[in-house]
Order: sequence, then C-alpha cells, then structure tokens
Amino acid sequence: MKIINVNEQQELVFSDANIPEINEDECLIAVKAIGINRADLLQRAGKYPPPAGESLILGIEACGVISKVGTKVSNVDVNDNVFALVPGGAYAEFVKVKANHLIPLPSNFSFEQGAAIAEVFLTAYQSLFTIAKLQKSDQVLMHGGASGVGTAAIQLAKAAGAFVTVTVSSENKAEACIKLGADNVVNYKQQNIVDWKKQHLKQGFDVIIDIVGGNELQKNIDVVAQDGRLVTLAMLGGRFCEQVDVAKMLLKRVNIHASTLRNRSDQYKQQLVQDFTEQFYQSLIDGKLQPVIDTVFSWQDADLAHQKMSRNENIGKYILTVN
Repeated sequence: MKIINVNEQQELVFSDANIPEINEDECLIAVKAIGINRADLLQRAGKYPPPAGESLILGIEACGVISKVGTKVSNVDVNDNVFALVPGGAYAEFVKVKANHLIPLPSNFSFEQGAAIAEVFLTAYQSLFTIAKLQKSDQVLMHGGASGVGTAAIQLAKAAGAFVTVTVSSENKAEACIKLGADNVVNYKQQNIVDWKKQHLKQGFDVIIDIVGGNELQKNIDVVAQDGRLVTLAMLGGRFCEQVDVAKMLLKRVNIHASTLRNRSDQYKQQLVQDFTEQFYQSLIDGKLQPVIDTVFSWQDADLAHQKMSRNENIGKYILTVN
C-alpha cells in the first residue's frame, strides 16, 4: 500500500508499506479521507511519537470502508462505512483499528465529513463531560473557538444547555463561532480575557477548555469561577507559565486537569466512544451537530495542508482525500 512517510529532512514523501495485519478484535479500513491534527505536525517534527507498539505512520483520524474484520468482531462488517480515532497509521491506504473504537458513518455524510468528527468531537466530549462534568447553565470558556476542537466544543456545550464564550484571533473566526452558537466572542488581539470577564461575567467561568497553555494558565485562574474546572489540552502558547498565583488558585478551589487522548487505554477509548455515541450520535444524524471543515486537500497536497495548519489559518478541520 501507499503511505505518506517522513524522511530524514522531515519532508512528507510517498512510500510503500505492507498492509497492516489485524488481530481478532480489529478491523482493516480502506482509507478514503484523513483528518489532519496538530499531533501530525508534532510527530513529523520528532516531538510526539506514537504510543509504544503502535504504527509509526502519521495520522490519528480516518474515515473509509471496512475491508476486513477480525474473527471475534461482530459489531461491524465488510463494506460498512466507518470513521475512527486511531493511535497512528492513518496517512495510508489502509489502517487497522479496534472494532469497538469504530463509529458508523451516517448515510447522509461524506467520507470527508466523517474524517472531521472523531478527534475533535471525542476530545471535546471528553473534556466537557467526562472530565469537567459539564452541567446545564454552566458558563464555559473555550480558547481557540475556531479550532477543530473549539468548533466541536461550542456545539456540544450548547446542546447541553451551557453558555459559551470563546476566544479567537480574527473577525472571520468570530463570525464562524457565532454561527455555531457561541454566546460571546472575545478577540484576544483586541481585548484581554481577564478585562472582559471583569466587565461582563463577574462570577467567572465554571468550565474552561484551554489549548494555549503557557502564560494562559494564570489568566485562566484569574477568570475561573469558585470551584471551576480547568482542562488543558495543548500548549500552543508554550510549555511554561512564568508565574502562577497559587494563593488565588487555592482561594477559588480551582480544579485543574491536563489531558491527552492518544495514549489512553483501549478500554478508556471504547467507553468514550460508547458514551459519545449514546448521547450525541443521533444529533449527528439529525444535523444538530455538524463537523466543520475548512478545506479538503488531496493527500498529494498534505504538506500544503500542514503549512496552513502551522499558521493557524483554519476554521474547523483540514481533510485529506486518498486517491
């Protein structure tokens, strides 16, 4: 099969590889579309290796057609259209996945739409519901509202009856977030979120989902509510925070969580997929939840897509089609 490989110069190149062998509880997917994620860029740069024992090929999100099933698989069959989050290997014509991690592709969805769901919606769902225990009428702050996870988090939080504020870097991203249901949008290039909170939400935010890290940690402590929950998913703003006001953190009894999904156990992922599908799969079918796609690229243009993602130009997902 053909794969997109990373050479010694960290360039993306096509290579040949063996089709993966599946275990009895796994399926083989003929990949039709691939979701691009920042994990791909980090792995390409040598900063985010896949979990031990998993494929070294880039890619954690795929959509396609089942071409082979393991001997103990009963929940799906050959020729079913599915999408999934995988530990690695999605930048390929075929990828293997645990059968219990698969989600059926709604009949009214394209492969490209299917490739834009798993990573962002499962990450957002995990952050809001599994970790932060989101409640109706909670005040939610989502940093990077126009990102893939951000666009998913807005929709999920609104579906649960929460009030959503997002931070963005431009007016077109602000407009996109409002269309998705965001109640408030703060352009962080024009206004500091701490100043905005003082003017508009004195009690602070019950739940904060942060992909920035760095010095944003202290700002989050400044704007979080009493007993608020802060979930950090990434560190686009840097690895370290220069100063943290521990006294304020204690005074507010802040619940601080840090989370990744890729290196979670198979059992954890299975339960997460089950919980998400039970609560929100019908909303996907009904169109109440929508994957947000910025641009679809042929996988021959994967490097261009990586360049654009590195510049934070996207609203929603970049997708690769396999041809």
